[in-house]
Amino acid sequence: MSFRFKAVAASALSLATLAIGGWAHAADLPVKAAKKAPDLPFFLVIDDRVSFSWMPKGTDPGMWSTRPDGSINGTTAKQVYSFTHFDLWAYGTNFFTISMFKSGHNDPASPCVAPGVNINGTASNCAGATEIYGLFRSTFGWNELFNTKAFTMGPLHNISFEVGMDANTENNFLAPAKRDVVGGLQFAFDLPYKGYVDVAPLVYWEFSNHNAFTQCGLFGPGVAGVTCNSDGNVSYRATWAVEINYYMDLGFLPPNMQFWSISGRAGWYGPKGDSNGLPALSGIGRFSTASKTELNSEPIRLTFDASKAAFGDKYSHFVDLWVAYRYWQNKFGLDHNAMPGVCTVAATGQSTHSCTESTVYGGVTVKF
Repeated sequence: MSFRFKAVAASALSLATLAIGGWAHAADLPVKAAKKAPDLPFFLVIDDRVSFSWMPKGTDPGMWSTRPDGSINGTTAKQVYSFTHFDLWAYGTNFFTISMFKSGHNDPASPCVAPGVNINGTASNCAGATEIYGLFRSTFGWNELFNTKAFTMGPLHNISFEVGMDANTENNFLAPAKRDVVGGLQFAFDLPYKGYVDVAPLVYWEFSNHNAFTQCGLFGPGVAGVTCNSDGNVSYRATWAVEINYYMDLGFLPPNMQFWSISGRAGWYGPKGDSNGLPALSGIGRFSTASKTELNSEPIRLTFDASKAAFGDKYSHFVDLWVAYRYWQNKFGLDHNAMPGVCTVAATGQSTHSCTESTVYGGVTVKF
């Protein structure tokens, strides 16, 4: 998910001018050196921001409890603290974000294996889990690499190579440690009012994760690679992915109301094999543990540029207030209609509501 700034450099930065006035003999002309064009910095744009947001109905697959009326509660409130970095250089862009998600008690930290229950089966009121998630994406524009404008036509702004990776860790009993890499192309299109939409078809490979519940020795010795994983680590096959993000100012509003913008993103990730890394135990129907196509999206975020509204254009996006809708189906590739004991109740097949995340949330972002 790379973000693109349109930086237009004035021609005066790249061209030196030499003025010669009047007719005269060469010997009579003063010697005047050509003015050297200023050196451009390595990074043409650097943008760093921090955010705090509140997510009232986050989820963590397999973490659910039963309410007094018998209904299932598969959600937990999350506080989210994020740092994002974007830069633009001569050949492309770099985007990096790292976030900390602090959950409530319905998503407990280790040694609890479920809300209110520890690994020994006794009652424990464990603190909410803390997850750290990082994502990096880089693009290399074809127009810049090949010194051409051939890849700009109509609404198409550029075509780029894109590479990136993700990683996470969480202090719950599962102890996930996701590592993945992506690579492919990005097609960047212009939208009205200084907006853009980027579409990136990619290859996605999650080459390492961890699942303590599948570790050999937890429920008996087992057979490594068949009924359990020797150290709990799980690797998957490469699959396809498509990532989309967009941004647009609401420039059609009256001038005294042009403090609003919309943005969003979506990522589809194809099936990557058995979710536990144990195909022989996959099962069928609601007992299946096979992974499914994952949709991780924030289809719309409405942003109010508070600093611009208060102090003028010079301070645009220094302080943003925003509200967004987040939808994540088959979270981490887990089939929300199957995965007994995680996405569904093993005995009945009833949904635990923990493998699909659907929540409105809001926050504040500060640029520095």
